[in-house]
Amino acid sequence: MVRTDPETRDWWKETLEEGLPGFEVYRWDEDDFDPAEIDYAVVWMPPLGALAGLPNLKAVFSVGAGVTHILRDQTYPVSVPIIRLVNEDLRNRMTEYVVLHVLRCHRRLPDIERANADRTWRQYIEPLAKDVTVGILGLGNLGRAAADALTRIGYRVQGWSRRGRSMDGVKGLSGDDGLNQLLSSSQIVVSLLPGTAETADLLDLGRLRLMPQGSFIINAGRGETIVDEALRECLVSGHLAGATLDVFRSEPLASSDPYWSTPNVLITCHTASAILPAVGGKTMVDNILSFHSQGNVEHVVDMAQGY
Repeated sequence: MVRTDPETRDWWKETLEEGLPGFEVYRWDEDDFDPAEIDYAVVWMPPLGALAGLPNLKAVFSVGAGVTHILRDQTYPVSVPIIRLVNEDLRNRMTEYVVLHVLRCHRRLPDIERANADRTWRQYIEPLAKDVTVGILGLGNLGRAAADALTRIGYRVQGWSRRGRSMDGVKGLSGDDGLNQLLSSSQIVVSLLPGTAETADLLDLGRLRLMPQGSFIINAGRGETIVDEALRECLVSGHLAGATLDVFRSEPLASSDPYWSTPNVLITCHTASAILPAVGGKTMVDNILSFHSQGNVEHVVDMAQGY
C-alpha cells in the first residue's frame, strides 16, 4: 500500500510495481483493496488511524529519513517495525545543504546581496573558517557527514547528541550542560535533530539567548525543535543575525505565517535532502525485498527513542 503526497503517489505505485514483480501495489487514496491483504505500507504523512486499520501489516517504510509523520499517530501499532529511508544520496544532499548555508552565513552573503540590490559598493572581510565555530545538534548519519565536510573546509566543529558521540576532529558534547556550552560558543548552529519528545521545544528563548550576539541558526532537522515565537523574538531584536529554516511544525508553511516577513530569515521549503525519485525508489524496493525475504533490514526505528 502506498500513501504519499498526491504529486508522487502514481510514480511510487509504478516504481514499486516495476521493482517488485509478484506484489500487488495499491494507492491508499485511490485504489480498492482489502485492508487484511496489506503486508507493507510505503508512506508519507499517513492519515491518523490509517495504519492501525491494516490488521496484517508486517512493516512500514517511510518515504524519508524522518518518521515523526508516522509516530504522531497515537494509534500506530508499535509492534510493527518502521524502516527509515537512508542512503548515500540523502546523506550527500544534506551535507551539501549544510555546507552551502554555513558558508552563506559565515561569508555574509545576505549582506552582500542587500548591498548589491542597493548598488552599494561594500567589502566584507570575515575571519577564516578555522576561526569560526560551528555547532551541530545531532551526530547521526546526516550530522556526522556534515561535520566531516565542515572540518575538511577548516571550521572548528563541535557536536551535541544524546549519547555524546565523538568523531575525529569534532568535539562531542551531551546533556543539558553540553547543549548550553555548544550554543554559547558557536557562531553558527546547525540543527539536524530528529523529532522526539526529548527534542520538542528544545531550543526555547532561554537557550537561543545563550547564542552569541550576531550568530546564526540553521534548522534542517525538525520544525518542532525550535520554539517559533522565541526564534522570531531573537531575530527581530537583532540578537541573532539570521536563520535558515528548511523544516516547520506545519508544512507546507502557510502564506500567512509570520516567518515569511521575519527579518533575516531564509525559507528553503523542506528541500535540504529531497531525494531524486529514482534513487529513493531503488532504495525502497531493496528494503522491501530484504525485509520480505529475511525478515529484517537496516535502519529500523527504535520505538522507545523515536528514531
